[in-house]
Amino acid sequence: MDALSDLAGGFADALTPVNLLFAFVGVLLGTAVGVLPGIGPAMTVALLLPVTYVLEPTSAFIMFAGIYYGGMYGGSTTSILLNTPGEASSIMTALEGNRMAKAGRGAAALATAAIGSFVAGTIATLLLALVAPVVVDLAIGITAADYFALAVFAFVAVATVLGASPLRGLASLGIGLYLGLVGTDVLTGQERFTLGVPQLNDGIDVVVVAVALFAVGEALYVASRLRHGPVQVMAASGRYMTGEDLRRSWKPWLRGTALGFPFGALPAGGAEIPTFLSYAAERRLTRHPEQFGEGAIEGVAGPEAANNAAAAGVLVPLLTLGLPTSATAAILLAAFQGYGIQPGPTLLTTESTLVWTLIAALFIGNTMLLVLNLPLAAVWVKLLRIPRPYLYAGILLFASLGSYAVNADPLDLVLLLLLGGLGFVMRRYGWPVAPAVIGLILGPIAETNLRRALAISGGDLGVLVDTWFSRIVLLLSFLALVVPIVLRVVRGRRATPEEVQETGELRHRDAELDSEGGRGR
Repeated sequence: MDALSDLAGGFADALTPVNLLFAFVGVLLGTAVGVLPGIGPAMTVALLLPVTYVLEPTSAFIMFAGIYYGGMYGGSTTSILLNTPGEASSIMTALEGNRMAKAGRGAAALATAAIGSFVAGTIATLLLALVAPVVVDLAIGITAADYFALAVFAFVAVATVLGASPLRGLASLGIGLYLGLVGTDVLTGQERFTLGVPQLNDGIDVVVVAVALFAVGEALYVASRLRHGPVQVMAASGRYMTGEDLRRSWKPWLRGTALGFPFGALPAGGAEIPTFLSYAAERRLTRHPEQFGEGAIEGVAGPEAANNAAAAGVLVPLLTLGLPTSATAAILLAAFQGYGIQPGPTLLTTESTLVWTLIAALFIGNTMLLVLNLPLAAVWVKLLRIPRPYLYAGILLFASLGSYAVNADPLDLVLLLLLGGLGFVMRRYGWPVAPAVIGLILGPIAETNLRRALAISGGDLGVLVDTWFSRIVLLLSFLALVVPIVLRVVRGRRATPEEVQETGELRHRDAELDSEGGRGR
């Protein structure tokens, strides 16, 4: 009951006219940027992160709540109407949603995505409010060695889950860990990897790295594949939802929510796995199997609900443990740190008003999205028709302005260009970007807790497995690293004809996305 009373206090703060305006602006900006092709929620938040630094913390995070959910909604619009997922978690939405749009049912696909996002977001945010205090109570007794074990688990899980290759994910993580070492060692005062540049003594700003890898890297990658020709945008035509559509959608919404939130709340969370599981579940449970692959509404409703439920779920480890488990969560952690706030077990005590106002703002932003975006579908379609050269030139301009505004240092623009080139190379060769950002942010935290634990034990490495918690977490880290490799070997040897067919469909899907991305962009 304490959580509900605290949430009521959060609503009292969030429902003031000024904060409602910030929530509205966040929803509008998040959707407008998120709906653009190739721009997912992580890139949306990274691109708009510098904008919020002129605001006081509560208003800034209310705006971020709107940007966060708005970016999620915008990604579904792009997937359905343009067949271009902004991130991996939107692939399943594109698979069925674009088929519905081609069949003249684009409005129904957008409606089930919007309502499913609202239902899942509302339930998951309520669960966040109820679960977060419980996790904090459990986390209070966690030692420095336990925190290091949790960081290792997050490293391994994110590196192996995100991207097609665990090895590439770990390599990307290594890049982020290296960038996190640049600066002055807090314990010894020694400079590390600064190359004699005084501006690097305080480290590389997380905002510059996030904007460079996501925005600049993506823009350069798209430019390298640019082809002249019109962009094929499907019309949001037809009725929004019939009674039959509603009957076929409400169960997938609930099942997607039940899958998405737990996966998002785990330190190995994220939205990719639950969206694929939701799609597979709906494909097996549907009464209309012949429509899958041709535009089944369940294939949009379930994955979209799972995606948005996971988005709320990732805030559980972020707020209570300070662990980002997705690219967007990593950038939100950078936003907290930009205001001198470190998420963790004490956050609900030291910044109670901010946390509960943020959670209340998630409810408000979610409701605003449902009310605003269905009538504005035609506006988002027009945004999708912006010529790609102008679009990505604008992204580079705003990325540069935002990065420079953080510290007003010309060196940040040089770093933006260099790291943007690195992001392009990573994108070109299939290296996931998210582990690098998470390694940059979480690496110093892991290092500090490791050294603190070793200092307390007098250098005895046994302290790292001294508690049952650290033993279990490190064992899970080992399994997270080994199990995917073993499963790939086993599946390669024992693939059934159905799995071979499904793999072929996914490869055909990837080929379609690649070819359409090359033509459309």
